Amino acid sequence: MFPSFPPSPKDPTLTGQDQREEFVFVYEEDKRPVVILLGWAGCQDRYLAKYSAIYEEKSCITLRYTAPVECLFWRRDKMPYIGKRLLQVITDKRLNEHPIFFHVFSNGGAFLYQHVSLAMQKANTLFKIRGVIFDSAPGERRITALFKAISAIIGGHPLTNLPMSFVLTFFLSVLWFFEVIAQAFSRSPIPTDPIALAEETYSWPQLFLYSNSDTLIPASDVEKFASRRAERGVNVQLVLFTNSPHVKHYATYRDVYVNTVCSFIHECLISPSQSRSLMDIRDEDRGSQNYDAPSLTKRVVLPHEATKQN
Repeated sequence: MFPSFPPSPKDPTLTGQDQREEFVFVYEEDKRPVVILLGWAGCQDRYLAKYSAIYEEKSCITLRYTAPVECLFWRRDKMPYIGKRLLQVITDKRLNEHPIFFHVFSNGGAFLYQHVSLAMQKANTLFKIRGVIFDSAPGERRITALFKAISAIIGGHPLTNLPMSFVLTFFLSVLWFFEVIAQAFSRSPIPTDPIALAEETYSWPQLFLYSNSDTLIPASDVEKFASRRAERGVNVQLVLFTNSPHVKHYATYRDVYVNTVCSFIHECLISPSQSRSLMDIRDEDRGSQNYDAPSLTKRVVLPHEATKQN
């Protein structure tokens, strides 16, 4: 767990147009926004730190964490504990009193966020979640995607990478098959599919950053998931980056990426809180299948907007 508490900006009182241009967020001095970054499977902290720097430069408090690879792939029964433990860290540092955002990467981050969400439902503490950013997630579980993910984690020369990736993919596929059977007969099954987040209880706004060239998480998976969230009354923003690889949108479109995530956080901070539960919304609209009016917007980022390499 890597928390960071950057110094406050010299002038945290910017408002209106100045604030929008500079992306210095207005907040109570002792309640700075908190951004929790959940890394992809096998993510090294030095890579995740590049993303937390975006928010630290705006004087947000950040917390970085990547679930262990073994917990994401074959010891997934440990994930509920990790989700609960992450919430405990937040409350221990009294960050639950701040506006909180999650920035999750790939299915590994989405899987962890899923268990954080479930832990929040069971917790007695109020968390002021204002929004969630999904980067290259979530997507359907596929054998081909599993193979590519394992190959990326192992790295190294193809002569050793490919055989090891094949063996591990086969092993995990068999393991997951028996896991599905066991879960079917379990009284308290453990969620293992991030796509199930489409039915998440909470209604805070969500931003999806994805690509038409992602070979692990197809754009169609993200759009289908986002559409379902919008149908459930969640405010959804889709930003499609043209031709950028999996979890490489920031590297390819640095300026657009930073402006997009900062604008999303700015909008969530100045808007009334939408972090109530969809269960509460249904209680207000008994017998109706219509939640709040769905809101879904989509932007396509074109190649000419890519960051120029020096």
